[in-house]
Amino acid sequence: MEFLAPTTLADALAAKAEHPDAMPILGGTDVMVELNFDRHRPPVLLDLTRVPELAEWSRDDRRVRLGAGVSYTRVIDELGHVLPGLAMASRTVGSPQIRNRGTVGGNLGAASPAGDSHPPLLAGGAEVELASLAGTRTVPIDEFYAGVKKHVGRPDELITAVYVDVPTGPQQFSKIGTRNAMVISVSAFSLALHPDRRRVGTGIGSAAPTPRRAADAETFIAGALDDDGLWESKGALPDALAREFGERVQTAASPIDDVRGTAAYRLHSLAVMARRTLAWAWSDYQGGTNA
Repeated sequence: MEFLAPTTLADALAAKAEHPDAMPILGGTDVMVELNFDRHRPPVLLDLTRVPELAEWSRDDRRVRLGAGVSYTRVIDELGHVLPGLAMASRTVGSPQIRNRGTVGGNLGAASPAGDSHPPLLAGGAEVELASLAGTRTVPIDEFYAGVKKHVGRPDELITAVYVDVPTGPQQFSKIGTRNAMVISVSAFSLALHPDRRRVGTGIGSAAPTPRRAADAETFIAGALDDDGLWESKGALPDALAREFGERVQTAASPIDDVRGTAAYRLHSLAVMARRTLAWAWSDYQGGTNA
């Protein structure tokens, strides 16, 4: 196995163009597991940990550009007040050691349905930046996933960043597992209120072949809040709306039975998490907070 360790983004892109079958590695929290269990043996490992451009983040009034090499720990410490949903999810990732090494970019590259960062990115309407020697493009997050552990990036492209809008309303994340962290989720759900657009964003994890939104549930609850004048009044959220929202989230999933849980349990847990996160976010919205 050949090992490449570029020190600039330009060199990294050149290496990926020359070796399109190279496996990028950042924190190694997914790749090294595959290697250690001999599930995958790529001909070339492309170590991106020495590329400083990937470890940077920036923001303006509208959105955050999060470099692919920014760790979960840094998301929590440096961006917890800016991207609360993603920070909540990051706190549930593995142990402190894993959070120090693991990155959102690596999570996107693995494209696992169980990846903890996917639901809040979906709920927040993120865009993924893909770069190659031919140029840079961005892909809406809900068009990024192409199948189980597959994404739309081309062989010569690297995930270089993800763009996330600065939220105008509260965000929430919930995860079901044998414990809160250090486990792969049985199911996960994230919700974001977008009062400036009178929209609600959702993200489902571990309950379909790919991470996905619950688009029908989003349309239903945003329209119901609008029809009842609740965006303006910030009045009490009717229980019937929350229950209907949970049921619609449930129907958006297509889970399987596996060693971590049954499909029926995943569906039930999604409905519960959808109701709870909506209630939590609405309570924050009534109180004027974004987290």
